[in-house]
Amino acid sequence: MMTAWVTVWGILIVLFQASALVPTEKPTCIPGFQSDMLVYQVVRKHLRLGTRLGKVGFSDCTERRAFPFHSDDDHFTVQRDGVLKVKRPIDIHRHREFTIHSWDSEGHRISVPVRVVHHGHRHGKHHHDVERHHGERKHHNHLHRHTKVDSAENTESTTDQQVPILQFAKSVEGLRRRKRDWIIPRLSVPENSRGPYPLRVAQIRSSEDKLKRIYYSITGRGATEAPVGIFTIDRDSGNLYVTQPLDREAKESYMFEAHAVADGAGTAEQPMEIIVNVIDQNDNKPVFAQSTFLGEVAESSPGGSTVIKIEAKDLDEPNNDNSDIRYSIQSQDPTLPSDPLFAINPITGVIRVNAGGLDREKYPKYTLVVRAADLRGEGLSGEAKVILTVTDSNDNAPAFTQPAYEASVEENKIDAHVITMSVTDGDEPLSAAWNAVFTIVAGDPGGLFTVKTTESNKHEGIISTAKALDFERSTQHTLLVAVVNEVPFAIPLLTATTTVVVTVVDVNEAPIFNPIEKQVSKREDLAVGSEVVQYTASDPDTARKQIVTYRIIRDPAGWLSVAKDTGLIKVKSLMDREGSFVKDNKYTALIGASDNDDVPATGTGTLIIQLEDVNDNAPTIEERSIRLCHKDSAPQLLSVTDKDGPGFAAPYSVSLHGPSKTNWTARMNDSKTGIVLNLATVLDSGEYTVVLRVADNQGMAQDSTVLATVCDCTGEEVTCKGRAVAGSELPVILGILGGILLLLMLVLLLLFFARRRRGEQKVPLLQEDDIRDNVYYYDEEGGGEDDQDYDLGVLHRGLDNRPEVFRNDVVPNFMPAPQYRPRPANPEEIGNFIDDNLKAADNDPTAPPYDSLLVFDYEGGGSDAGSISTLNSSSSGDQDYNCLNEWGPRFKKLADMYGGGEDDDML
Repeated sequence: MMTAWVTVWGILIVLFQASALVPTEKPTCIPGFQSDMLVYQVVRKHLRLGTRLGKVGFSDCTERRAFPFHSDDDHFTVQRDGVLKVKRPIDIHRHREFTIHSWDSEGHRISVPVRVVHHGHRHGKHHHDVERHHGERKHHNHLHRHTKVDSAENTESTTDQQVPILQFAKSVEGLRRRKRDWIIPRLSVPENSRGPYPLRVAQIRSSEDKLKRIYYSITGRGATEAPVGIFTIDRDSGNLYVTQPLDREAKESYMFEAHAVADGAGTAEQPMEIIVNVIDQNDNKPVFAQSTFLGEVAESSPGGSTVIKIEAKDLDEPNNDNSDIRYSIQSQDPTLPSDPLFAINPITGVIRVNAGGLDREKYPKYTLVVRAADLRGEGLSGEAKVILTVTDSNDNAPAFTQPAYEASVEENKIDAHVITMSVTDGDEPLSAAWNAVFTIVAGDPGGLFTVKTTESNKHEGIISTAKALDFERSTQHTLLVAVVNEVPFAIPLLTATTTVVVTVVDVNEAPIFNPIEKQVSKREDLAVGSEVVQYTASDPDTARKQIVTYRIIRDPAGWLSVAKDTGLIKVKSLMDREGSFVKDNKYTALIGASDNDDVPATGTGTLIIQLEDVNDNAPTIEERSIRLCHKDSAPQLLSVTDKDGPGFAAPYSVSLHGPSKTNWTARMNDSKTGIVLNLATVLDSGEYTVVLRVADNQGMAQDSTVLATVCDCTGEEVTCKGRAVAGSELPVILGILGGILLLLMLVLLLLFFARRRRGEQKVPLLQEDDIRDNVYYYDEEGGGEDDQDYDLGVLHRGLDNRPEVFRNDVVPNFMPAPQYRPRPANPEEIGNFIDDNLKAADNDPTAPPYDSLLVFDYEGGGSDAGSISTLNSSSSGDQDYNCLNEWGPRFKKLADMYGGGEDDDML
């Protein structure tokens, strides 16, 4: 029994010692405000600047005692130590509510509502549970876990700054897992810290360090992975250091793991995940999207008009005072007509017109220097330029260069230029506010004038005539012309006007027929000399009192005549409704009327005569020839026409006359418009003339002949084998053609033999029976003509002296032959006849010997030509030269030499 009690007490002691070794868990710390709503009571309704309302309690589970706060009501501010003050004077009407924001060590925003109540208004009890905003996760009623620092084992000097101590999570014995409510707080390190480095930021502790020797290490990004070496840890003490300044804009957080290893026993703790947030500092100034902004503003823009929006960016943490930008205008150039002429919204950056007075003609451009500063306008700042171009508005009315204009224009002219008006305008040239628009506002009720501008010059108004002016109606027109712009005036302005006085110049106008086109109806057989109509014209120039005379301008058939003074039109020759100049029973003539001005003016009128039909044309047969068989022939249908109208045409009647009555029959068809002709007897093949008398419904008749060819065939299909003309038959024709062919072959045979014979004989240059008188001239007289039997063929040989080549084989054929004069009948003209023909022969390239370069040797050895030294003239012979005496004085010497005369007497 005693042994059993000892055993029980031993177990209890062991359990008590084991429970003593398990440390008591501390409550988890949750960053946040002390209460879920803060209420402050004030006794005064008006709160002055700097009034202290109370202190805001906030903790981020670290050793920090100063925090950044932000109020969404700009009348209140919270200092970094948590003191709530009045920033701008305010009156509290019953109560005022707003929200205060702060950020924990992990950078998450935590908010709490605040109510400032004027004394006398009571409120219920408020809970003190802290609401923590962490993304979309909310943790309620977490216990605050205070970081405990063990001074007995702290090896750091008391002068070192205090840092948070991170404990590895405890594990329940046997389960070896973490407690679910064990939260490792994030570490926060401000960027751009000045050090000194390495800078201690935390200490890692293991609960096993009291029993064992623990070695610490870290792995992950910022430690052993890129960027390597940003964080290091002391192997023995577990102190965590940052080795260099951090830049939140480059990397806003780092995550790595801490490890604890027992000396000689392996891993002592599960790895701890550590997150280090980089706390933002105001190290970036706002930067504008562009260094210079360009905008436009209309000169007539009223106050409050939006001009342009500018924007700047701050790389610091968003939704933070470090990136909260405010805009302002620093300067304006020029400062006229007022400063500031523009205003900017400090939050949105929208620039608006602040005051009126913009005038493009005076100040066409403004340059603004704008500033963007963070910390709500109290921190770092950047600047940019805004260049605003003042665009033109229609604030200047166009004005005429002259108050009045005078012009003159001839009457009866359409689209005639009257005058050109000019205006000036102070707005921007070639813009819609500068281009002018002219209108005639008075003085033209009939729309006689138009005014317009040209594409090349919008400041010139051109007045032209839209209709013909009439001097006899009005000699002068006074126009009131106004001018505006293509766009309405931007401000109230007076419309400029001018007066244009147009004088109408009288011109000689042509007489005017009344009516211009006159139509009358007359019988076509109206007798010559009969009156047709009196067609007169009046002279519009009533003041001139001119005389009008008439004449026929166009009368294609020559049927009419007109009285010069009265305009009475009569028949000059018989008219014919069926004439070629009549269209649709109408005959058209053009009548002219002229005045007696120095330069006469002529007007024209058209006379249309509707010709009434009379029965003056007999019917005729259209078909003039037919062909049919002599046996069982088909009836022939002949068409009948009548030039007269329907009242004097069908129905027609027909009858046969002469020998045609015996061999033919004729009758009208059912419509009485055609003739049915039949062969009554069998006729021999040949051509026959059929005489038919056709009459219209009034009995006017006319004989018509039809040539009928009767063929040797039967039935309706006509086949003519031959024509019996003068007893000729086909064999006779073939015989004639054969004889002609034989005759042609005989002629060709004779020509062939004649050509062959001609080729065998050489035709000399001069035929033996060719008798012509040759006149030879020598420097000395002597000798006769006994040696004229020389061979002229030598002269026809070519350059190469080849006998087979003759000059008549290369006769020039590219030059026309000259015209020779025929022999005159008057013997006294024989001299001129010879001179003219001599010149023609000299220029005749076709006359032998031809003009070619010939080569001759000297008269001696080797020359084919004999000597010509023996050539002489002789008077012997039986020729009669007495005719030379009849050729005139030029041939008197020859007549004396050869015909006898004074020279013979002298001998």
